[in-house]
Amino acid sequence: MARRISLIVNPRAGGGRAAAALPLVEAALSERGVGWHVEATRSLDHARELARTARDAGETVVTLSGDGMVSAVAGELQGTGAVLGVLPGGRGNDFMRTLEIPHDVAAACEVIATGHERTIDMGEVDGRPFIGIASCGFDSEANKIANETKLVQGNLVYAYAALRALAAWTPARFELELDGRDRLAFPGFSVGACNTRAYGGGMFVAPDAEIDDGLLDVVMYSQGTKRRFLYNLTKTFKGRLQESPSVHVVRAREMRISADRPFTMYADGDPIAELPATVRVRHRALRVLVPA
Repeated sequence: MARRISLIVNPRAGGGRAAAALPLVEAALSERGVGWHVEATRSLDHARELARTARDAGETVVTLSGDGMVSAVAGELQGTGAVLGVLPGGRGNDFMRTLEIPHDVAAACEVIATGHERTIDMGEVDGRPFIGIASCGFDSEANKIANETKLVQGNLVYAYAALRALAAWTPARFELELDGRDRLAFPGFSVGACNTRAYGGGMFVAPDAEIDDGLLDVVMYSQGTKRRFLYNLTKTFKGRLQESPSVHVVRAREMRISADRPFTMYADGDPIAELPATVRVRHRALRVLVPA
């Protein structure tokens, strides 16, 4: 039975990348005999509304956007049996990277047409869903800068934001409670609760994370020099961050986190909660199309 596709597009995603890719997507889906209708979003809340409508109509929901909108749509589909497909329309497209979905538009459309379904985990922060990595501390400052800047486009925005954030950074003290029993406290840069392996356009901060194991990889970056931190950031693109003695990784189903000063936790590039916050994993909650 052929899939019925609701193609939800954020025309502004990726600095206009999604809008530019739409004609290519339409052509590639037509060539593969896939029927679709396009729904352009006005906001994340509008995307959620469109996802609910498509879900209730029994359609496969396909996003052409960045990870933030993918996360919003996935939150409406989780636990319902509805199927999600993803196409490259953002700056980073890290969710696709983790699932090994090609960033080439035609190849990604082939996954929509012929891929198979995989059931994966979702995360949530204080009940709000996310698909990838929820983090805070230094990451809070860098994400804020990346979202606000108009000076830099594409993946370079992440490097620019990191350098800006690092210049003003002072260490924070974090306190964690894992699975309601293990307590950790340390001064440092950041904490990430990772459902997927990468964020920031290919920064593999949790290269060993599995998206269907029912666990979060909790990555803690403890105190060190700014120069060493910057050097270690370059290692993330090769998945070698854990080589640093400042980086520690544990696995947990739930993490309660607080800090000695206010931080906004970000997930999939968007603000999701203020500290203190509780992060949990929802095991195998979402069906998604991946390469056959």
